[in-house]
Amino acid sequence: MSAQSAAAWLAEHAPDLGVIDNGRETATVADAAAALGVEAARIAKTLALRVSDKVLLVVMAGDARLDNAKCKAALGGRPRMLDPAETLEVTGHPVGGVCPFGLPADVPVYCDVSLNGFETVFPAAGSRTASVELAPDRLASLVSGKWLDVCKVAAS
Repeated sequence: MSAQSAAAWLAEHAPDLGVIDNGRETATVADAAAALGVEAARIAKTLALRVSDKVLLVVMAGDARLDNAKCKAALGGRPRMLDPAETLEVTGHPVGGVCPFGLPADVPVYCDVSLNGFETVFPAAGSRTASVELAPDRLASLVSGKWLDVCKVAAS
């Protein structure tokens, strides 16, 4: 149901965006980059987190890592990753296919500034084989994502 909910949401809110599903595993940043033929940094990974008593999603560049001090300053606490069962329950998407599209509940979405260095990025589309390509600003606009700076990017 996850891929269907993301595809249905995208069809309604962004019908010009096609879901890319070539049947290859895209559950990790490395797998997604290889399957899509792009650099790992352009994979927009979505993390399901709990900060204090709030559950939220952060979409960030594939080569970025959460910075606990930045998260605490921006979000008011240290982030904790949801386990796979809670992630599926909250988002409707399995780990490896988590995306900000087609969510079953009103989960706040934040977009990290690490996405801004790219013309387009590739977030998952609800399954471990599906993605979509779009500009970072459009991604944030579609999901009402607030921009913040909570990551550090690996040195090249």
